[in-house]
Amino acid sequence: MDSPLVPSALRAPFQGRTWRAFLFTLTGLPLSILWFVMAVSLTSVGAGLLITFLGIPVLAASLAVSRGMGSVERARVRGLLGADVPAPEPVRGRTGGVFSWMSAVLRSGSSWRHLLYGLLHFPWAVFSFCVSITVFTWAWGLFSYPLWQWVFPAYVGQDGIQLYGDGTHGRYLDSPFEIGAACLVGLVFVLLWPALLRGLTAVDRVLAAGLLGPSRLTERVSELESDRVVVVDTAAADLRRIERDLHDGPQARLASLAMDLGLAKEKLERDPAGAAELVDEAHGEVKLALRELRDLARGIHPAVLTDRGLDAALSSVAAACAVPVAVTVELPGRPVPAIEGLAYTVVTELLRNVTGHARARRASVDVWRSGERLMVQVRDDGVGGADPARGRGLRDLAERLRAVDGVLAVESPEGGPTVVTAELPWRA
Repeated sequence: MDSPLVPSALRAPFQGRTWRAFLFTLTGLPLSILWFVMAVSLTSVGAGLLITFLGIPVLAASLAVSRGMGSVERARVRGLLGADVPAPEPVRGRTGGVFSWMSAVLRSGSSWRHLLYGLLHFPWAVFSFCVSITVFTWAWGLFSYPLWQWVFPAYVGQDGIQLYGDGTHGRYLDSPFEIGAACLVGLVFVLLWPALLRGLTAVDRVLAAGLLGPSRLTERVSELESDRVVVVDTAAADLRRIERDLHDGPQARLASLAMDLGLAKEKLERDPAGAAELVDEAHGEVKLALRELRDLARGIHPAVLTDRGLDAALSSVAAACAVPVAVTVELPGRPVPAIEGLAYTVVTELLRNVTGHARARRASVDVWRSGERLMVQVRDDGVGGADPARGRGLRDLAERLRAVDGVLAVESPEGGPTVVTAELPWRA
């Protein structure tokens, strides 16, 4: 029933995800009953025994059972609903002993959230089970009524489904028109049944993600640790690039300059004209070395960016670009140097890609502030096809932006145009 010729509303009652959602509601009730009973009984016993030492291990056991049931629930949500709920941070004692473990469990916020899930999910599981099984039974029962209507007169002793009766009079669905109407009503509910299941299971997804997953603080710490690794790797890569550029450019040129000056010194007395020629060549080498050093410094953090801000710095980069570039900067002020420098790096790298790969005739750079975000957009009319998954440069830019809570969005269909938008936090 996955043919595109069949409307999605007609395919939905027969799709696997609908039946998996229905299975989720069916299996949720017995599991929630088990979880609820264990959570309430163990927690009540543990709370009652807190006046003695026995209450602490019982409460810890209750939380441990809740965490175990939570892993089962996460697997059920993942397998039947297709929602991936990450596991929370594990509970580890400081010393590895039993008492240390019990202390860690009792202090763990995720353990108490698992217990709360077991208490809250039980009434919801009862509701969703009753609603889904009732609608399923009546919807498919009425829809298939023309197939099994003969059962009533043959084995039950009545003409059909009884609408009402007072002992002496009754109304039954037995005429062809009534049977067809019942079938149509059943068809309507069959078509509405998948939407009902999606609504019911959406609540389960929210409960599982909010109570069975890691806390926001833990996720933020994990993000910051990942971002720190990216920043360290990026800084190391930049240092290696600077070292390589110095070694291959100015350093090699200065070494050649020292050799030329040494030869000029030896020829100064016996061949002044040759010495003057060598000095002239050395003078040209000095100019080239100074130019390479200026270009290298400009690539790291140009003085014009520090002195005059993004507008002047980006205009300087655009003037040196082989493609005509229009620069528009509309900012109420200047962000902090780190954000300003990162925005400059983003534009520099993107314009380098425009020059080297896009085969564009013109490009534009727009920088503006939107709320608490600094927006940078580079557009070109090149051949398109830019993909961060394939290009190392775009992927590195995205990682550097992510390290400061930034975002890189790339729109580059085949044939162009290419629009790359970088979003950075505005920190004045």
